[in-house]
Amino acid sequence: MAYSENFLGMNGFIWFVGVVEDRNDPLKAGRVRVRILGTHTEVKEDLPTSDLPWATCLLPTTSAGISGLGEHTFLVEGSWVFGYFKDGMDRQDPMIMGSIPGIPGELGNPNVGYNDPNRRSDIESEDDYNVSVYPRLSEVDTNRLAVNGENEHGSLTTRKANRITGIATADFNPVIVADESEIPGSDSDTFDQPSITYNAVYPYNHVFESESGHIREYDDSFTIDENGIRTNFYRIHERHTSGTAYEIDNGGNKTNLIVGDQFTNVKGKDQNFIEGNSDTTINGRHKLFINKDGNSNNNYDIQIGPNANINIQVDKGNINMVTVDGNINVNSGGDYNLRVAGNYTQQILGNELKTVEGSSTQNTTQSVTIRGSTIDLNP
Repeated sequence: MAYSENFLGMNGFIWFVGVVEDRNDPLKAGRVRVRILGTHTEVKEDLPTSDLPWATCLLPTTSAGISGLGEHTFLVEGSWVFGYFKDGMDRQDPMIMGSIPGIPGELGNPNVGYNDPNRRSDIESEDDYNVSVYPRLSEVDTNRLAVNGENEHGSLTTRKANRITGIATADFNPVIVADESEIPGSDSDTFDQPSITYNAVYPYNHVFESESGHIREYDDSFTIDENGIRTNFYRIHERHTSGTAYEIDNGGNKTNLIVGDQFTNVKGKDQNFIEGNSDTTINGRHKLFINKDGNSNNNYDIQIGPNANINIQVDKGNINMVTVDGNINVNSGGDYNLRVAGNYTQQILGNELKTVEGSSTQNTTQSVTIRGSTIDLNP
């Protein structure tokens, strides 16, 4: 069978290097306009960006490239790319196979081809008017978080500066109760946001960063000292440009930072098991609503194991406990001690029944007044 030399794949492999100048594909199919070295002029008056051909971009085999599955292309204006012409020597149908990172010798000029045409400023009198958005820096294109060199990534600088320390925990003061015994205090201490464990070693920190500054790090960094001892700095870090982030360090410790609000909606069960201690410090209010729908036996149960107390301290304010429809039941397995620094007022709208199995002693330093329609003593 004879094959036509003009058939795709039979017409020679004509490759190229070029620069992306437009990615606003009207079809939203991930195509980009590319100015190709040796094929297109750099003079934009002769060949404006709008007249450059649309180039299709190859995707890795980890992206299906169909029905929105996997990832789409992520090239920006100013990206250097490598590809080939599907139509051979006609050179009108480019296909991009990959991007080419490097070390920019200078910032881009939006007035000249083979540069990002987008300007850093829209004001002609400013210097940035004649500077392209990309490349952003005149340094190696590898992300600074992957390099960990002299120039620190801005997000890392911000994380270090915004680290929170000295968060106070609850404090319970020691107190003398009615039988003159003492309830020991539970002193407040403080805790800190864990230290930033970033210690990336090139080329083991795998970094993704979006244009607005969203970051994802999968860090496999390690060092080996002169004695052959290996130290791992494994981390996973994901950060929204606002600062909301989470990080898992080499020891498996996880830090969550939320700079705004957090909303969690669980349709099923929510179960938590904490083997160590738990501290919660709230600077605002705290409300808890149990059994919202009023179903039976959805109780709020609190159990404290042996040799521990429930300590509640209000520094200034009241403790208010109300049942709208129901009883208040208190069972004490030992003594019941009540100490009132001011007056003690008790109003009973029904009857009062008090049973004392042992003796009863009442000490009053001033007068005692008892009023009733009938007063029976040992009837």
